[in-house]
Amino acid sequence: MSEYKSVADVGEIPEGEGRSYSVNGRMVAVFLSGGEYYAISDTCPHMGASLGAGAIEDGAVSCPWHCWRFSIKDGTWLDSPNSKLKADCFSVRVQDDEIQVLVPDPPPRSHSAPDSVPM
Repeated sequence: MSEYKSVADVGEIPEGEGRSYSVNGRMVAVFLSGGEYYAISDTCPHMGASLGAGAIEDGAVSCPWHCWRFSIKDGTWLDSPNSKLKADCFSVRVQDDEIQVLVPDPPPRSHSAPDSVPM
């Protein structure tokens, strides 16, 4: 069952910056912008760069490799907002001065055997 995981203490992420953390088997970028925390997938859907290392401006993080911009609020690819390409978003809360992120459990793997095995 998915549950919130502590990633950092309040004050460890400077305003206007992001940091990357492993949460429930996923890399997650957590940002502090305008006094609010946001969490999206750390992996840029274009070529896999760390979004946590990107620059933040006006609610957007720019990928450090190719400058693609993603909303830190909902993961939308801001350079093409009608595209289905986006970064996954995760719920963030502050509990007892700890920044916590909720990342859903991965879907169960299928363990079905093939109908026949080639020889």
